[in-house]
Order: sequence, then C-alpha cells, then structure tokens
Amino acid sequence: MSDATLISPILATIFNIVYFAIILITIFIVIMDNRNPVKTMAWILVLFFLPIIGLIFYFFFGRSTRREQLISKKGYARLNKRPMEEYLSQESLEFSKENNRLADFFNNVNKALPFGGNEISIHTDGKSMLSDLLREISQARHHIHLQFYIFENDAAGRLLRDALIDKSREGVKVRLLYDDVGCWKVDNMFYDQMLCEGIEVLSFLKVRFPRFTSKVNYRNHRKIVIIDGRVGFIGGMNIAERYFNGFSWGIWRDTHVKIRGKAVYGLQTSFLTDWYAIDRTLITGSEYFPIIKDKGNVTAQIVTSDPVGQWRDIMQGIMMAICTSRKYIYIQTPYFLPTEEVMTALQTAALAGIDVRIMIPKRADARLIHIGTLSYLDELMEAGIKVFFYEKGFLHSKMLVSDDELSTIGSTNIDFRSFEHNFEANAFFYDRKTSLDLKEIFLNDLKSCTQLSLKTWRQRPWKNRIIESVVRLLAPLL
Repeated sequence: MSDATLISPILATIFNIVYFAIILITIFIVIMDNRNPVKTMAWILVLFFLPIIGLIFYFFFGRSTRREQLISKKGYARLNKRPMEEYLSQESLEFSKENNRLADFFNNVNKALPFGGNEISIHTDGKSMLSDLLREISQARHHIHLQFYIFENDAAGRLLRDALIDKSREGVKVRLLYDDVGCWKVDNMFYDQMLCEGIEVLSFLKVRFPRFTSKVNYRNHRKIVIIDGRVGFIGGMNIAERYFNGFSWGIWRDTHVKIRGKAVYGLQTSFLTDWYAIDRTLITGSEYFPIIKDKGNVTAQIVTSDPVGQWRDIMQGIMMAICTSRKYIYIQTPYFLPTEEVMTALQTAALAGIDVRIMIPKRADARLIHIGTLSYLDELMEAGIKVFFYEKGFLHSKMLVSDDELSTIGSTNIDFRSFEHNFEANAFFYDRKTSLDLKEIFLNDLKSCTQLSLKTWRQRPWKNRIIESVVRLLAPLL
C-alpha cells in the first residue's frame, strides 16, 4: 500500500474533525451571543442542517457587532457641544405625559435632543421632494451634507450630481456618504466625477473580501441632507428614478420631510458621526452648528439606531408609542416582518380597544420579504388590527401617527433588518398640527387601498399559506 493511499484517509479525517469543530464553535458563539431565542434557533438549525451554506451565510450576515463603537464618548461630546448648549438654553418644552416619557427615553439611550421652534414641510412624492431639495441646494452658502442608501447613476442621480458640482465650483463644501451595498451596481466613475470636482465622497462600510465581508449585513439605510446647518431633509426617499417616476404598474408612494430649525442639529450630528466612523475626521466647527432662531412651533427629535449600540433605540421607542397610545395608531410600512416584541405591542393595543391600522403595499419590490409579510396578517386581524393593501403602486412610506399628538417619519421599516441590522434615522414630532397633517395623508391613502377581511384572507390557497410560513422561518435572517 502506497504512502499516498495511507495519507488520503488521514487528511480526510483531519478535515472532518476541523470542519465539525468550526461548526460547533460557531454554534457556541451564536448561543453565547444571547440574541433573541427565535433568531438563535434559526441560525443553529441553518448551521446544523446546511453546514457549508450556514457558515457562509453566518460569516456574511450573522455576526454581531453590537459591542463595537462608532465614536468615543469624548468625541461625541465634542461633536454635540453646541447642540447641547442650545438644548439647555431652551425654555421648558410642552409634552403630554406619554410623549414626555418617550422624549426622555430617546434622550437617555440615544442622546437625541428634542428641540422646539421647528417648521416642517411634508413631501409625499419624489418629484416635489427633489424639486425642493434642488431649490435649497441652490441657496447653499457654506456646506451641503448628503447621506443616502441609494444614489444611482440615472436621470435623477445625474441631476442632483450636477447641482452639487455647481455648488462645489462656487466654493460650497459638499460631502456625500452613500452605502456601498445600496449602490453596488453604480459604476465608480459616477462618484469619481464628483471627487474630481472637489466633492468629498465616501462609501459606508465597503464590502471587500476578506476584511469587511462581515459588514455586508450592517448597512447605512439613512436618507438625510443638511444644508448650511439650518435646513434638513429626512424620510424614506433615495436618489433613483423609480422614486420619482414609479413603475410601469404604479406610482412610488413615499414620505419625506424638510425641517427648518434647531432639530437640524440632530441630523448634522448623525451625519458627522457616520462621517467620522468612515473617514476618522471629527468635524466640530461652530459653522456646522450655527445659531438658529425659531422658525415654527413644532417640537422635533432626531433619533438614530444602529447595530453597534447596546439598545435597539427606534424599535423600543416605537413599542413605547404603541403601548401608550390611547385612541389610535396608524402605520405605513413597505415591509412588515416585526420582532416578537413589536407584534405583541400591536396586538395588545388593539385588544385594549385602540384603533390600530397598518397599511402595506399589495405589490412590493422585494418578493421574498413581501411573502414573509403576508404570513403575519392573520395574527394582526385576529387581534382586531385593520390591515390595508395599498393598490395604486408601491407604498414605500415609513410613517407612524398616533392620537393627534405624536408622529414619526424616517428610514425605519417595521422589520427585523431595520430594527437590528441597519443604521436608521427617524424624526419624531411632538406636535398636533403635524400629526393631523400626517393623519390626513394616511386617510387619503386609504382611498387607494383595499381593507383585508380575515374570513376572506383565510380562504387563500393552502399553497400560498405554506410558502408564506416557510419564508417566515427565515424572517430573522432576511
């Protein structure tokens, strides 16, 4: 018997031992990470029954970075010095008891400062938002900061790019932060042209093998703009043609807001924190946090969440809003894959007699996630929650309004990915007029909706129900 014949079984044995050791160690790491038990079990099952695929998926999508920090406490204190001074100099803000608790919660866990005296403009379509954005950009004198999950090289992207280049040539400092995965299909030449014109352009958490592959799951989903530190935009709209022209089968319905006032400090702090995380340059000059006089009567608070912090700030805040609602809570979301905590909060509110309404698109841009969404609708309607399918096109709006007192608009979806994996940003408004305006928008959208009936919904084909339930098993991983 040759030496090669003897060595082959030995190598195979060593390979199997090492291979199964890696699987067992990975499962041990998943268990010791102390995540949601449902999510932990999902990963264990995938690793156990599909070990090779499971390892690849875990390496790319499953590793937790919650113990990391984007910026030191000292650095954040320097960045937040001017906003904190302005916050402390305010006269006492008026809140209801419930909203005061929510604002305090965000302040304690997120360092989000509520500011009064803001003016809000609401956009419900991409064309009006882009037109307003371009108008504000044309008036910029010192700096323009932009952050988008998607910034594509199409008619809309080139229009905004050219406007930014014009301002850069005028001497305005322009910084752009885009997400590397969200813009994966965009040729680098598109951004290089801006770089050549003096615009600072960075991609968020570049995905390059092997060093950053674990970051593929942690994406910057924020969509914010800050102009001269005085005007800001936040909401659900990215920069791509479909956000403005929709699809052949319907419109793109979204919600974005323009903010004038001190709440822009929160947008600026969020942007500069993310910029520091990538560029390691801490920008704290007073010109980025100018003194701002009151512009209106709206109290607003910019809240961020990310996968590297200790708490799931926006998810927990939404839970508080649901649990403290007294009359109604209306929600628009393109994807509905809720954590168990949010699902229980919604059901509890409805069972307590609160008018809970959830609007989702009848047809979505992500088929797998939409199929998973459908699996939750029975449980919602069983608890008395009213579910509506938006039929005029794709509903991408991320909006919540409650009791004519509280509302929020931002980038956060009601799903695992937004709550646990993405970097998100939402504006919370503690204002009656803003709430009534958004409530009216929701009620107007109902005209383009069909309300689901539990009896009719349960009559859908068994094949559909089986597929939905299978996809739902993957919800914590989607």
